[in-house]
Parts: sequence; structure tokens; C-alpha cells
Amino acid sequence: MKRFKRGLLIFIPLTLLAIAAAGATYAAFTDRGTVAGSSFSVGSGDIKLLESLTAGIGEENLKDEMAGPGFENIGPNWEEAYLLKIYNNATTDINLTSNANYETTNDPEELRQLIYVEPIEWDDVNQDGILDSDETGDSLGRKTIVKWKTEGYDLGQVPQGTVKSLILKFSTDEVSNTKQGAGAVFDFEFDAIQL
Repeated sequence: MKRFKRGLLIFIPLTLLAIAAAGATYAAFTDRGTVAGSSFSVGSGDIKLLESLTAGIGEENLKDEMAGPGFENIGPNWEEAYLLKIYNNATTDINLTSNANYETTNDPEELRQLIYVEPIEWDDVNQDGILDSDETGDSLGRKTIVKWKTEGYDLGQVPQGTVKSLILKFSTDEVSNTKQGAGAVFDFEFDAIQL
């Protein structure tokens, strides 16, 4: 029995040594594949305003900010349109929204309560930057400047690399005599939400 135990004590370590050696020999023949330098980039929700409505989407015509229109001689039942093109310069499709922005110090007579805006879809078919009678699309509703600020407008989806053309129709209903000579400054902001 002692001999058997001694043989077993010698056999077990030799067996473990042989297994370890086989494992070491096996490890010498392994291989590895590597995917190195993987890069990740975050998409963008970038929009640009076209400075010239007819110059296309060249880099020199795309602006982040432009001077707004100046409207004069506003009175009862006044109406004037402002044409605008917005380019989706993002890496994906976007949803476009718009809000007015102002400080009450820039509108002391509260013209924001009297002036309305109505965004209307515009399909500038001949790309001449002029509103023709057959180019007017759907209205997105009429709101005061106050409601434009607080509620905003959902202008819909704009595919990547395309232009959204809009008519911003400004108007009034009644204007009190007490508003004569009043003035105001408002900003119009457009936001892109990446889809």
C-alpha cells in the first residue's frame, strides 16, 4: 500500500506537469486579431440660413445668423411676407422648430400682442427666390408674436442635405391709435432636433 501511495504521489505531480507543459505548448500556437483605432463621431443637428434665396447652398451663402427684416408703417389690417430658406447641414434628418425671442424692454408698447406670424410652406419651384402664386403650400397656423415665443411652431422634418423654404406672413388686425409711432425688436429662432 505504501508503494502504491508513493507511486501515486509521483504519478499525480508528473501528470500535472505534463498537462501544464501541454498547455504551455498549446499557448505557443495561439493567435489574436485586433480591431485597432476604432473611431466614433457624434452626429450634428446643424442648420444654416441661406443669405441669398437664389445663390444655393455654397459655403459662402450659408449663415448661422442674419439681420432680420425691417417693417414700417404698420397699421390696422397690415400684412407683409418675409421669405426664408433653411438648409439642413446636419449629418442626419432633423425636425425643425421655431420660436420668437424678445425682451420686453425692446417692445415697451407691447406690439407683440398685436402682430401675428403665419408660417406657410413654400415650394420655390423655379428657384428664383420670388414668391409666385402657385408656390404657396400649407399654412402652419397664425399666432401672435407672444404665442410664437411661448408655443412655437413645429415646422416638420427636413431630410439631410435639403432646404426648407418658408413664407413668414406677418399681419395685424386692429391697431389702436395709442400705438402710433411705437416700435419693437424681435428675434426669430429656428432649432434643429436630430432624428
